[in-house]
Amino acid sequence: MAKLRHFLQFKDLSRADFEHLFARTRWIKNQFKRYRRYWPLEDRTLVMIFEKQSTRTRLSFEAGMHQLGGTAIFLSTRDSQLGRGEPVEDAAQVISRMCDAVMIRTFDQNIIERFAANSRVPVINGLTNEYHPCQVLADIYTFVEQRGSIKGKTVAWIGDSNNVCNTWLQAAEALDFNVHVSTPPGYEVEPERAGLYGTDHYEEFRDPMQAAKGADLVSTDVWTSMGFEAENEARKRDFEDWQVDAEMMRAARKNSLFMHCLPAHRGEEVAAEVIDGPHSVVWDEAENRLHTQKALLEFLVLGKVKTVKKK
Repeated sequence: MAKLRHFLQFKDLSRADFEHLFARTRWIKNQFKRYRRYWPLEDRTLVMIFEKQSTRTRLSFEAGMHQLGGTAIFLSTRDSQLGRGEPVEDAAQVISRMCDAVMIRTFDQNIIERFAANSRVPVINGLTNEYHPCQVLADIYTFVEQRGSIKGKTVAWIGDSNNVCNTWLQAAEALDFNVHVSTPPGYEVEPERAGLYGTDHYEEFRDPMQAAKGADLVSTDVWTSMGFEAENEARKRDFEDWQVDAEMMRAARKNSLFMHCLPAHRGEEVAAEVIDGPHSVVWDEAENRLHTQKALLEFLVLGKVKTVKKK
């Protein structure tokens, strides 16, 4: 049985762990594309707890668990005792005795930390207000798949310093690349909230064009994240100069990539000509949520499974 480990923030795993996950993702994805059955988690169960709604997170985890031979069970806080005030600690004790892994998508990072502290099985962060490690895991694998190692490369983050941005900053420290961040005034990175130890791997820019200059990857997200809907109109005004458009992509490297975790609002945070253009890899990025999370589930439940290379 694998040692109990969780994936609550990107920095929970080491560089060697991520290299293993990327190798396993490549192999597992190849099996999927060749219609080859791979069921390492047969008779295993994943419980998925959703306090925040989702399309890609639910589909990728549920389909992924089935493709690994296991079963995925959906729980919403609206139709479980968690929604009626059961302590998180008690819920963790019970749920973790009935399954092999738990994925939680919720608001406060503290909720998932408390759950993991009382869980007998691996806990995965499917998204919190602070972090989105599964998304950035898929994003980095997509870059590796398209361009090779991300070490030493530059990622430009344009827009809100939200949970995805925070996770990119942690990933830069873990995997030794650089992040250029440009946000409107008042939306800057909060290093403590991002869980950063230092500033060696990121730099902030007032001008988004300067942040994008020479970047190998340009990424953004919606201007108004889930839970901040009341600020929508103010954010539209504040962020209007932070749209990723064709001019911004021309400032980046010629072979740069564009990513967006989706759903996207064309004409707001990204121009249609960019997200639907030649630099965009958003559909590969979305699909890779499925494959990277399968590798993650395998790793957390079974430990490091060796990738056997055919001669």
